[in-house]
Amino acid sequence: MYKKVLFMGTPDYATEIFKELLNSKYDVVGLFTQPDKPVGRKQLITPPHIKQYCLDENIDIPIFQPEKLRGNSEVFEQIKSLNPDFIVVAAYGQILPKQILDIAPCINLHASLLPKYRGASPIQESLLNDDEYTGVTAMLMEEGLDSGDILALQYLKITPIMEVKEAFDTLSLIAAKLTITTLDNFEKIEPKKQNEAEVSFCKKIKKEDGLVDFSNAKKLFLKYKAYSFWPGIFLESELKIKDIKLLDNTSFNKEGEILALEENHIVVGCKKGKVSIGTIQAPSKKAVNAVDYIRGKRLNLGDILG
Repeated sequence: MYKKVLFMGTPDYATEIFKELLNSKYDVVGLFTQPDKPVGRKQLITPPHIKQYCLDENIDIPIFQPEKLRGNSEVFEQIKSLNPDFIVVAAYGQILPKQILDIAPCINLHASLLPKYRGASPIQESLLNDDEYTGVTAMLMEEGLDSGDILALQYLKITPIMEVKEAFDTLSLIAAKLTITTLDNFEKIEPKKQNEAEVSFCKKIKKEDGLVDFSNAKKLFLKYKAYSFWPGIFLESELKIKDIKLLDNTSFNKEGEILALEENHIVVGCKKGKVSIGTIQAPSKKAVNAVDYIRGKRLNLGDILG
């Protein structure tokens, strides 16, 4: 008889793992995800990515969307009635209380090499810190934040131009395969304690984290890599800058000086280093080619951007 899995997850990272489970020998008995939420300027009520996938693909499994887990006896009874052999969690968005953790082994697929980057934004943090490697950890959950014993690890080398979307997509596929490997070998795995001396944390990203200046080209580029999907990066003037490449991190320039207008990008100096910018978006305007923006604003070489 195939073992029963209850899955808990919300964004597209979780959806990839969920799809892998649906196509495996395991019996997915239910899905827990976050409630539908208003999105965008029109505040349209929108289901989480994973729920929308179920609706689009006509996947017939029970879907639960509780506002909170802690202190919710109805949720506890719902999970207990499903009688799962495993609870698999990926970017669910809530910490599981002990009452649920005690129902079945709870395995979290966390997108970092634990104990590095416990918390809400591990992929972005690894890009911000210019790490050589990131990865996925399969972890046996406990009451603490991403502090449980390690069951398995899979590494990913970060390329110099890898942005957050590519990192998310690649890590979700790695996590999907790692989930099945971990479940298949669960009885044989010896969980490994995390080294508390190496613990680091990362926070939930806010819109204001995307604010940049032209003091350091490398730091600006790393912020772009980490935040290009959301919230994007923008100057004090609220100009959004996109399609950024690091040209050097050694030259000395005037901050924000337009150094060159190329065919499809501009070169901008930083106090240390310089970057190329392909696209600029003014507040409440459409994104345009950076060269067209500069010409439209009648800016010239030597002028300051923003």
